[in-house]
Amino acid sequence: MPQVVYGVIFHWLGGLASGSFYVPYKAVRKWSWEVYWLAGGFFSWIIAPWVMALLLSKGVVPSIVTVLHDNPKAVGMAYLFGVLWGIGGLTFGLTMRYLGMSLGMAVALGLCTVLGTLLPDIYQGTILESIKTQPPYCVILLGLGVCLLGVILAGVAGMSKERELPEEVKRESIKEFSFVKGVFIALISGLFSACMAFGLQAAEPIAIESANHGTGDLWVGLPKLCVVLLGGFTTNFIWCMLLMLKNGTLYQFFTTTINDPDNKGQKVTINYAWNLFFSALAGTTWYFQFFFYSMGETRMGEYKFSSWTLHMASIIIFSSIWGLCLREWKGSSRFTKFVLGVAIFTLVYSTIIVGYGNLMKQTNAEEASAVQAVEKGATNIIEEAGDVLDNAVETLEAEPAPAN
Repeated sequence: MPQVVYGVIFHWLGGLASGSFYVPYKAVRKWSWEVYWLAGGFFSWIIAPWVMALLLSKGVVPSIVTVLHDNPKAVGMAYLFGVLWGIGGLTFGLTMRYLGMSLGMAVALGLCTVLGTLLPDIYQGTILESIKTQPPYCVILLGLGVCLLGVILAGVAGMSKERELPEEVKRESIKEFSFVKGVFIALISGLFSACMAFGLQAAEPIAIESANHGTGDLWVGLPKLCVVLLGGFTTNFIWCMLLMLKNGTLYQFFTTTINDPDNKGQKVTINYAWNLFFSALAGTTWYFQFFFYSMGETRMGEYKFSSWTLHMASIIIFSSIWGLCLREWKGSSRFTKFVLGVAIFTLVYSTIIVGYGNLMKQTNAEEASAVQAVEKGATNIIEEAGDVLDNAVETLEAEPAPAN
């Protein structure tokens, strides 16, 4: 099976993880948003990345520390982009809060898809040359365009839902629904979330160094995730701490009796272990999007930039499905649900196009290698035949002439 097929499967698994991570948060009871978001963040940005990197990277702690120590510039840039991406991750959580899973992810990830896929190549100045000289690159860009169309259709479905449903119905599934506030935050989230693509690219020397230390090629991306996600944790930690100090919710981390957010002036007892478990589950599930992303990226060959498109499209697909399962589209018209269905189908089709573009490149590379092998083999045969002929001529010349 071509390696790119494995790459697409890994990206779909990552999309499933990212599209599903917010579901466990819905089981958290009475904690403020900033409390359960930070609780989950400890697992998604700190605990899970280091545990998986230590388990699967060669040499455990010493080699990871050595790899990071030997690449200070890559670590610094990856951390900086991680901090900027953290703004996107932070506002991404707020997007889910105000728009719900399906609409929120469609708007935020739409902008993130385009920027995260194209900006690195635009920044390096290679995009025009690639378009002119590499047909598979153009196919992948076509897949990106189809993906963007799917995102637009998802947004149209969301706006249709906004017009059709009364406020009380919307708030049955999304308690703090606010379309204007949610879309504004989603745009900010999409802009800064694209910095993850830059962060992973800046951290590439870390992956190369990890491979030099003996890490298998499937896992070389795990150490660089530790750095980028640490930057994201920094941003989210500062913001959540500020919110907890402002709202007086920091104490919720340390007690089972809190002020009831739904009945002011009253106390309520919470299941602390239950809240922590579901926050940890959500955070760990979130991390696995990039765990599988890093694996998929190693299988996409020269066009691994298209990994971002595959990742974003699959997230929107699975989050839209979860939105339907959680009845976020309850009461919407058939037209709205039809548009959403077309959007999901379009996004699925975009991943097929991107995968085919990568397969074209891989097939072309294999054919070129085969041609080179045949040419090399033919050259060797000709050279060997020439050597044999030369030896025969030399032998004949060295033999004495026969007597008359």
